[in-house]
Amino acid sequence: MLEIEWIFSFLILGSFVGFMAGLLGIGGGGIMVPILTSIFILQGVDSDNVIHLALGTSMASMIMTSFSSLRAHHAKGAVLWKVVKGMAVGIAIGTFLSTFLASILSSLYLAIFFTVFMAFVSFQMFLNKKPKASRELAGTTGLFAAGSGIGAISALVSIGGGSLTVPYLTWQNVEIKRAIGTSAAIGLPISIAGTLGYLVNGLGHSSVDAYTLGFVNLPAVLLISATSFFMAPIGASFTHRLPVPILKKIFAILLIILSIKMLVTVL
Repeated sequence: MLEIEWIFSFLILGSFVGFMAGLLGIGGGGIMVPILTSIFILQGVDSDNVIHLALGTSMASMIMTSFSSLRAHHAKGAVLWKVVKGMAVGIAIGTFLSTFLASILSSLYLAIFFTVFMAFVSFQMFLNKKPKASRELAGTTGLFAAGSGIGAISALVSIGGGSLTVPYLTWQNVEIKRAIGTSAAIGLPISIAGTLGYLVNGLGHSSVDAYTLGFVNLPAVLLISATSFFMAPIGASFTHRLPVPILKKIFAILLIILSIKMLVTVL
């Protein structure tokens, strides 16, 4: 039976992840993966598969978070459904196929890639570069290609795509709040495709935990989802009231700290 301290840990993690998902249009993997890695190691999970389990569990937890965040932003008219439609197929394909690569990489390599990638994302958040005024949104082919790339990277680091989608859309002169809302919607196909991929690729790996299916820890998913579902709309409401650029800088610092901690833990 799951100990009470782990239950509270997953519930608190879900609350924070849900709030940040609604606020910044992210899936929350940048927060969940390092923390889940630490929790699973303390629970005695084999170090060879601990990152894979954290990635798969994070992806599955993001399904409910993304759906809740999507609804909240849609209610405020902040989702560009034309963009979602153009990127969704590429995202689903890129995400699912990339889980096969993740399954054969060691936890150490995944941890290094995750940390380097999050450092890059944080650097971009701090720069906050402005696009040329003449730049326009890409067409169908461009959106499909961008979706495929975003999906592939998202599966390797278990993010809902916000860390890539928001900068990509703002670079094409999409207003920041619409970029966040659209990113929240794009997080749903990423999380669904990623979860299926980690379930399939993890079935051949043995686990001492009866509550683990593939690379997904079911109690963690249920508990994180329970609180993140209610916190995502609250975060979304703050998006339209708070200075997002400042919040993104704070979030960037948090990502770096958590990523370095995860890398140290695996090492």
